[in-house]
Amino acid sequence: MKIATWNVNSLKVRLPHVLDWLSDNPVDVLALQETKQTDENFPQAELLAAGYQAVFHGQKTYNGVAILARSEPTDHWTGLSDGQARVITATINGVRVISCYVVNGQAVGSDKYEFKLSWLGELHARVEAELKAHDKVVVLGDFNIAPFPSDTYDPAAWEGKILCSEPEREALRGLLALGLSDPWPQFDHGAADDPENKDRFTWWDYRAAGFRRNLGLRIDHILLSPALAQACVDCRVDLVPRRWERPSDHAPVVVTLAD
Repeated sequence: MKIATWNVNSLKVRLPHVLDWLSDNPVDVLALQETKQTDENFPQAELLAAGYQAVFHGQKTYNGVAILARSEPTDHWTGLSDGQARVITATINGVRVISCYVVNGQAVGSDKYEFKLSWLGELHARVEAELKAHDKVVVLGDFNIAPFPSDTYDPAAWEGKILCSEPEREALRGLLALGLSDPWPQFDHGAADDPENKDRFTWWDYRAAGFRRNLGLRIDHILLSPALAQACVDCRVDLVPRRWERPSDHAPVVVTLAD
């Protein structure tokens, strides 16, 4: 089973990219973030024609999450108490999939930062409940948190800043403490001290030729419950779509689970 996550930064703009990528990479599940579409505009017909059913939770201009699957998604719920379209959950072939678009937080100490930490606390409670109800759980998406200094292109510049502050990282560690694991460190992603190695990151700023200069961060994650973690045989970032014309600023992350 292959499960992927991708912040597409507008599905309206990047639907051709999604369809092309799925054609070349027929994953079983693809979680999307920042679809930026209301539900009535979600491209169900195009995705069905490509072999994917979908559940989705959108809003105009901002946020928006979806889960695409080759098998029918069931038992889905959407959202947290904030009312924003940032979380969607469904069961696909016995796997509970939780797609998240975590609040950015703007700046450490700001009101939006405090909201981010509160939001992560509510997500923690929801994930804890799902783990009690299901053995096979995957929590994935754009977390807007770089777990370690090596997950940034310039640790000295980023440490303590938004996406890299200790309270944010502690919130992510809190999710892992529930029994989830991040498979990324188990697999070879190249040398952390190689400035040309793009395999280390999942997001690159549009500004200042961020991708060409590899000014990246690893902020998109796939977290697995023990039953899935023991079956994981690969975890990688696919850089190909980031090189396409008018790309998202994020690249897909994919895990492969043995049958």
